[in-house]
Amino acid sequence: MTLTIAPRGQWLMGHMPQFQADALDFLTHAYRLGDIVRFRFGPFPLYVMNSPQAIHEVLVSKAASFYKSRGTKGVLKPLLGTGLFTSDGEFWRGQRKLVSPAFHTKRIARYAQIMVGFASAQADTWRDGAEIDTESEMAEITMHIIAKAGFDSDVTGDEHELRGAVEEALSVADENFNTLLRWPYWIPTAKNRRFLRAIARLDTLIQRVINDRRAGRTGADIDDKGDALSMLLAAVHDEDGRGMTDKQLRDEIMTLFGAGHETTAKALTWAWYVLSQHADIQARLHDELDTVLGGRMPTMDDLPNLPYLDRFLKEVLRIYPPAWVTTRDAIEPVDVLGVPLKRSAIVIINIYGVHRDPAIYPDPLRFDPDRWTPEFERSLPKGAYLPFGSGPRVCVGNAFAQMEAKLVLAVLAQRFTLRLRPGHTVEPEDRFTLRPKFGLPMIVHKRGSDLAQR
Repeated sequence: MTLTIAPRGQWLMGHMPQFQADALDFLTHAYRLGDIVRFRFGPFPLYVMNSPQAIHEVLVSKAASFYKSRGTKGVLKPLLGTGLFTSDGEFWRGQRKLVSPAFHTKRIARYAQIMVGFASAQADTWRDGAEIDTESEMAEITMHIIAKAGFDSDVTGDEHELRGAVEEALSVADENFNTLLRWPYWIPTAKNRRFLRAIARLDTLIQRVINDRRAGRTGADIDDKGDALSMLLAAVHDEDGRGMTDKQLRDEIMTLFGAGHETTAKALTWAWYVLSQHADIQARLHDELDTVLGGRMPTMDDLPNLPYLDRFLKEVLRIYPPAWVTTRDAIEPVDVLGVPLKRSAIVIINIYGVHRDPAIYPDPLRFDPDRWTPEFERSLPKGAYLPFGSGPRVCVGNAFAQMEAKLVLAVLAQRFTLRLRPGHTVEPEDRFTLRPKFGLPMIVHKRGSDLAQR
């Protein structure tokens, strides 16, 4: 038996106030207590899975016994609908089968030029010595990319409004993510009205995109624009030959926007912070980019020749995983490492904790891309590295996201260094994605300029 019972919490709310006050500190403390730790959130038992073995059982070998948690779905379903992120069971399996071809390796190769183009266009707006909001700049790039790759849009005109509505809705969902006691969305608080107005705008805009694309088809044929929407419109269920309904299309498009741009933007944001703190690592990355690319734009074919960039990104995703936690509910009685869980038991997968385990990652708080040797990766226990999840619900777009992050960094880091605004405090904050609590204001320095040499 590997179960640890957490020390007694508050008499009424249990350990919920500790989690809501600082979830990252809560998970760091929980990790030290044992493989599986039982807490109490109000009247409900909650199990934190800390060991790679326990995590692997929940996400992989016994995944069929768990669904996405009700809490997560309650926050995100009004925005994302019943897309891949929030659905379960047979419906999820059917949708996964329909959506997966849009992210096949051959398909995403088409997106490389799009990624490079938008990163380069954003770089053209940067001025030597100017201060930028790094988080916003990275979100701008990834939103353009996901809009173009998702449904052949340049995020101009109506699509610019789409971006604003997505960010408005996500900001409210963000605030609610770790708040277990929250007003239901149907109660007309100011925050909920803002949230529902944003969703109404999104529904109108996305439906217009779907209608325009359906109107452009010829008979049963879909005009394949090379985007994900073309694949989704053409996809049919094996059982009856039906395609996706407009509602299903809307929900998958929203999932692409909500999850697809937010997580990569945060990974890129943390990457710039790390580079600003480690001059030696930045110099090695610059040297590799200069040697391999020589100032030209990167392509997908260049990525195998950029091994330090690959190791650097892996280490960013280890210490600052945008998806820092995931949750499950048991849908039937099940044992995890011999610990019996009842039906409806709430489970937290402690990604943040396992990524910082000194038994797995020596000196875990030290940022060290060189730890990622092939031998080290082969030695990692299953369930020890989870930036994109694991098992049947592993992120369907993980190859897309990794290619995007590498290409965007390759474009920007060839041209610029970014330095943290002097005196600015940076610490991670536990929202829907892991983000810098006080933002990340940075000063742009064009490489080779006088400013960059100071």
